[in-house]
Amino acid sequence: MTASVLDGKALSRTIREEVKQETARLQELGIQPGLAVVLVGEDPASQVYVNSKHKACLELGFYSEVHRLPNDTTQEQLLGLVDQLNQQGTIHGILVQLPLPKHIDEKAVIDAISVKKDVDGFHPISVGNMVIGDESLLPCTPAGIMEMLKRNRIPIEGKHAVVIGRSNIVGKPISLLLQRENATVTMCHSRTNNMRELTRMADILVVAIGKAHFVDRSFIKPGAVVIDVGMNRLENGKLVGDVNFDDVVEECSWITPVPGGVGPMTITMLMVNTLKAAKRVHQIQ
Repeated sequence: MTASVLDGKALSRTIREEVKQETARLQELGIQPGLAVVLVGEDPASQVYVNSKHKACLELGFYSEVHRLPNDTTQEQLLGLVDQLNQQGTIHGILVQLPLPKHIDEKAVIDAISVKKDVDGFHPISVGNMVIGDESLLPCTPAGIMEMLKRNRIPIEGKHAVVIGRSNIVGKPISLLLQRENATVTMCHSRTNNMRELTRMADILVVAIGKAHFVDRSFIKPGAVVIDVGMNRLENGKLVGDVNFDDVVEECSWITPVPGGVGPMTITMLMVNTLKAAKRVHQIQ
């Protein structure tokens, strides 16, 4: 058995084209989705992410603002900017790029973003709505994973899904979204004693722990669907996932590559969330 590759780049292009067409429809009504991205400091990786988000906005016809603040920006100054963006009619989505400098309380900043403009899906009310199954803007990476599964018609209902990693950004929300689609979900983490025993029962395995090549074929149930969220750079500069792709590819039915799998979907789902937020505020279906 050789796995089929879940091509995040190709799916991302398809969804972006859909977003672009819907944006054009809104513009005919005088509405332009707007995203504001706030970057504090000069973290190189964050700079790359912010530039990618700005470029995506321009390609799709969104209004885009990028606020680059110095590293010594105070928490009060940042909260003041967030409040200003909350009130700004041309902005439908607000994203504060994480991580923030250590002197700023990330939770206070996330909590200050209007729930209606919380396109990251991190606000406690957004998370609460997700937990109970109410309508909400979903965290982008888990939402991207669900799109990959659904659009490739991979069965979820009744399947046993195992998630390795319990972060607030990926692990916890993807477990909830899989449950929402009637999967039975097991969570594994750094304190799990019998991890291989559990993962070898997984029809769908999601790995999001940030450890290069942590998962090899000994973790895999033959025919499983493997979703690799990891992005790790080796000493030689090569970008790899949490799953040893070459070792696992013969064991599973579907697998996401790194790069080119989950990664491209994350920014695309940010654009989807911004479009949704714009439609909601203008009460457009």
